[in-house]
Amino acid sequence: MNQKFFSLPAEKQQAILNAGYRVFSQNAYKNSPMSEIAMAAGISKALLFHYFHNKKELYLYLWEKSAETTIEYMTRFGCYDRTDLFDAMELGTIAKLEIMRLYPDMSNFTVKAFYEKDPEVCLEIQESYHRHFNLKVDRVRLSLEPDQFIPGLDIPMMYKEMYWVAEGYLWEMLQAGDLDIDRVEKDFRKLMAFWKNIYKRKE
Repeated sequence: MNQKFFSLPAEKQQAILNAGYRVFSQNAYKNSPMSEIAMAAGISKALLFHYFHNKKELYLYLWEKSAETTIEYMTRFGCYDRTDLFDAMELGTIAKLEIMRLYPDMSNFTVKAFYEKDPEVCLEIQESYHRHFNLKVDRVRLSLEPDQFIPGLDIPMMYKEMYWVAEGYLWEMLQAGDLDIDRVEKDFRKLMAFWKNIYKRKE
């Protein structure tokens, strides 16, 4: 990767990254032409290759950027400092919405990249995923003590359900296109209130 990319104005870097996220999220890795990414970014194909030597380099950089950005924003919003599950999830939602405002197609890209089977990139994506996942686990200090939840609750299943619902909702919204961040935030706040009412022990 050419370090001159980082000397570009922030808005130009963001335009190139967003173009990459958009094109790669709409197509398989093999079927995502660099020319289309360059066009979406408003630059020439030659200039895109000046910043990223090949498609694989750009793809893997986008993946690493998504992981680093997620950890950066989760840290900034204090998600890793909370011990209460619902507090952490609420702050995590706010952090992810801020990321989506900057990079609307990043979430869609990360899901697609995680399941990408092309041998040119799949192994490195999986290795990177486990590296970042382990780092995230080390930082999270959630309290899942049974006393804060209703009696007899299957806590691991509750956590999985909440995760699946959140990811499924985001996936559905992303597939619909023209993501309305304000609507997403409103819906997630309703979900949080719903889960707290169902699962949290009444004081």
